[in-house]
Amino acid sequence: QVQLVESGGGLVQAGGSLRLSCAASGRIFSIYGMGWYRQAPGKQRELVATISDDDTATYADSVKGRFTISRDNAKNTVYLQMHSAKPEDTAVYYCNADIKSSSIWEQRNHYWGQGTQVTVSS
Repeated sequence: QVQLVESGGGLVQAGGSLRLSCAASGRIFSIYGMGWYRQAPGKQRELVATISDDDTATYADSVKGRFTISRDNAKNTVYLQMHSAKPEDTAVYYCNADIKSSSIWEQRNHYWGQGTQVTVSS
């Protein structure tokens, strides 16, 4: 019923910028928390940033001051603006969303995007 589609990944030079987008579609009544995660080769998936429904944002220490997470509720979209990119940022980036699909039923589910590759060259 719900799908998250990511875009914006690609190749960027160290020190450059990149913006990732993730749009949710399908049966959506309300989106609560959203976030970005990443997984580098040979490493576990890690949290990058989260943003709540009241726009409270949190960041991993490794990206603080360089990345900004934001959301556009009218578009059901979450963004990750990356500045001062480092080679260590190279990973597959995944978006996540906590979604309620009905105004009647209370069930909420977490959904994941398919992932988008970000490569930062040195």
